[in-house]
Amino acid sequence: MSDGGDLPRVFFRLLGPLQVEVDSGQVRIPPGRQQVILAALLLEAGRIVSTDYLVDAIWDEDPPETARTQVQICVSRLRKSLAATDVALVTSPPGYLLRADREQVDVHLCELLVGRADEAAAQGRGADAVALLRRAAWLWRGPALSGLSSPLLSPKAAGLEENRVSAIESYLELELGLGRHDRLIGEIDGLVRQHPLRERLRGQLMLALYRSGRQAEALEVYRRGRELLIDELGLEPGKELRALEAAILAGEPLSAPGPEPGPAPPARPAPAAAEPERTPAAPSEPREAHPRQLPADTADFVGREEWITSVETTLTRPGNRGRAVGVAVIVGRPGVGKSSLATHIAHRLADTHFPDGQLYCDLRGSRDDPLDSSEVLARFLRALGIPGQTIPEHRDERAEMYRSLLSDRRVLVVLDDAAAERQVIDLLPGGPGCALVVTSRSRLTGVPGANLVELDVLPEEQALDLLRRVVGPERMAAEPAAAAALLRTVGRLPLALRIVAARLAARRHWSLASMVNRLADERHRLDELSHGDLTVRASLSLSYDGMDAATRRALRLFALADGPSQPGWIAGALLDDRRRYPSDLLEPLVDVQMLDVTGFDAGGEPRYRFHDVIRLFARERLDEEEAGPERTAAAARLVGGWLALADDANVRIRGGDHLFHHGTGPRWRPPGALAETALRDPMGWLESEQTNLFAAVCLAADHGLDELCWNLALALVLMYNRRGYSEAWERTNERAMAAVRAADNRPGIAAMISSYGFLYLDQRRFAEARGAMRDALAAFEELGDVQGRAQCTRELAYLDQFDGDYENALTLCARAFRDFESIDDLVGMGRVLTLSGHIHTVTGSVDAGEADLSCALALYERTGDPRSRAQVLRRMGQVAQARGDDRGALRILTEAFELVRDLGDPIGEGYLLHDLGRANVRLGRAEEARGLLGRALAVREQIMDRQGGAQVSMDLARLLADLGETEQAAELEARAARFTSGREGGGAVAAAR
Repeated sequence: MSDGGDLPRVFFRLLGPLQVEVDSGQVRIPPGRQQVILAALLLEAGRIVSTDYLVDAIWDEDPPETARTQVQICVSRLRKSLAATDVALVTSPPGYLLRADREQVDVHLCELLVGRADEAAAQGRGADAVALLRRAAWLWRGPALSGLSSPLLSPKAAGLEENRVSAIESYLELELGLGRHDRLIGEIDGLVRQHPLRERLRGQLMLALYRSGRQAEALEVYRRGRELLIDELGLEPGKELRALEAAILAGEPLSAPGPEPGPAPPARPAPAAAEPERTPAAPSEPREAHPRQLPADTADFVGREEWITSVETTLTRPGNRGRAVGVAVIVGRPGVGKSSLATHIAHRLADTHFPDGQLYCDLRGSRDDPLDSSEVLARFLRALGIPGQTIPEHRDERAEMYRSLLSDRRVLVVLDDAAAERQVIDLLPGGPGCALVVTSRSRLTGVPGANLVELDVLPEEQALDLLRRVVGPERMAAEPAAAAALLRTVGRLPLALRIVAARLAARRHWSLASMVNRLADERHRLDELSHGDLTVRASLSLSYDGMDAATRRALRLFALADGPSQPGWIAGALLDDRRRYPSDLLEPLVDVQMLDVTGFDAGGEPRYRFHDVIRLFARERLDEEEAGPERTAAAARLVGGWLALADDANVRIRGGDHLFHHGTGPRWRPPGALAETALRDPMGWLESEQTNLFAAVCLAADHGLDELCWNLALALVLMYNRRGYSEAWERTNERAMAAVRAADNRPGIAAMISSYGFLYLDQRRFAEARGAMRDALAAFEELGDVQGRAQCTRELAYLDQFDGDYENALTLCARAFRDFESIDDLVGMGRVLTLSGHIHTVTGSVDAGEADLSCALALYERTGDPRSRAQVLRRMGQVAQARGDDRGALRILTEAFELVRDLGDPIGEGYLLHDLGRANVRLGRAEEARGLLGRALAVREQIMDRQGGAQVSMDLARLLADLGETEQAAELEARAARFTSGREGGGAVAAAR
């Protein structure tokens, strides 16, 4: 393959203006329609491009009646223009085929070079990867397809431009990793000016500057980028860019290894030896029979280009001739279009690659009566001209005869719906000129030499195209929102889409919106996904009926779980199975494509989910085949599993079983090893699983499991509070409160009232918070719940402190401390002492404040909760400031900041950045203070803490005024004034309590 230096004798350029280059110069292609057609053909070089596509490329949606004739005329003229090249433009129904090597077209050569670069990078050959990527970028001569006017090709041009910049970013990333930062600054700076909103390029420029000792310039690049993003998009920079800015501010080492030894590759190397072009095998001698058994191709087949290329390459690649049979196994869930794809590919290849015939058989693998390979061999032998009387009785003899007949033929065999490898292996052709395509709902990994191709649902554009071809472009254009809604409703599953499209085509008076309404009710959606012989339910039932009883029950019960993806342990909970690896219960469903693996968790365990349509089917089976008590028992185990893990996470975060209402809901313990792995980062686990945890709260409420419902709702308060998820907190409270009130669960009602109180405090709705805490306190006192009473008393003390009633606040602190002490709740005692220590400090009793805070710190040292330690350290820093020890305060506050930064706590970071900014102001370190206050303001704005942001703005305004920047100071003061009079805002006050 050429490395992109010396180019082939005939070379087509699309990465810039369209050009055709030959040894003698350039071949002129008249602008307009001929250039559009040539570009469309070159983009699909080696593949058939339909006439309809070319018509659309030229005239979009308003072609003249003579459009097809005009395309024929343009193609005829193109053939004459291309006569000076060795490239053939041939008619190949339903369109045309341009036979050009991939290396002769700059678009495809660029792809090949990028692919080789990826391989080099994966092998650790960074310098080689850089050279390949730079050669790929060198192929560009301007914007892709420039000068062509075609709405159909414009998105392709935009995609190519995106690929170009991505390739540039990739080689810059590699070169930075090789330590070439000093020589890259000018190049990256120019690229940032061309693409000012690309954060990856901006980060690379910052890194190159910083590694070159130009820290201030690196930070200025960040500042300009941030201002541009805010002005243009109203967005803050992304997480990676913010993290890089913070690392530069902190002076962290961001060095790279030195460059690899050896000289850089030349800019235009000599091309590598090209692979020999494959010569088609000579046609075999005529035979008695040339079977043509393929089912009809799908007239409205769309998309699937990536899969088509993969399968066709497997079946026709040069290496197959003289060596092995090309075997492709297409797998996917029911209704995803495996059979349609296999048939479509078979028709595309039939005449050109397999002229001696095409054999086809539906193996009925997903039905009760799958075909035996011996029976299929008999069918194929008859189709190949063997009289029935001479077909051997035994399977092995039939297979031997079958392989012998195909040994010197070019025949394509298509086996649809295979159940297992044993159905397929006997049907492998015997000659290298043959090929085999298999479709299956199971992953047939045991078929020798097979290329396994996993088919997924259609991408959105291809799904819309399918709908448009059947329903008609006018109806689609009239209701674009309804068309998009139809795609979402059926999950872009091709079978479901075809049914919907067929029903709409048969009923021209139906609107697309009416079809959306028919599908809106999940209970009847599968009823609507039926048209003639097409029915989604029947397709899924074939797979379901072929499972064993345990696997069918796993599918039914898994429908109880709701959320974007599920961990494997829930299968053990649903089935009450205590095996070490409960995900083994779900793997049979994955094997038959009824369940998807979406990824892996931190411990390497798989995550699972249903396709939306399959979930509806599973819920139908659940309602029809599982009795009500069995469904409720399974739901209780599932919620109990989530609750057990949430309890454990809270204990790990707080350093013990403190300050937490448990309730009596039954826990279901997942396997210890899985739980230990999942909870290595307990707060991260709670945050990553919050959607599933909320779904479990709702599941408990729906099944009348009120005790489990409020237990789990309260277990999520710590995460909601510390991570600032106030809206999710409120939704959870609403579901749980409705459940406990319906059941008249008094402990649950008291607990949820207190949860509302904490939520209102977090939202700075202080009057509502005081009312809720008083009501909860009365309920806990009536129940004799000491822990609940102590919690509410402590929060009422905080409210009194906030209102300036310090005397009553200290009285309530003492009362709460006695209650916490009586139940040995160390965290509760520490929280009270943190509050009382702060009150003593602000009222002038600094020694008493320091004593309380020291005791609180000692308690938190015992529990090991770093966030609580950070809160106490913050208050101790304020004590140091009260004593006039600004340097000591800075040291203590820095320690606290490092704790919350390591925890990923943006709320705590906002408070401590503000404190650190103030401390630096007092020490006369204006520039350091300016940076810290600016970061504090950004955090407060990010978490929507308007009042806290106003306070930071006022401090920053005073600093800027002292520095002479009066205009910006006045602007900050004006913005702050809008929020200092009220108490509204979305900040998390509890984080500072």
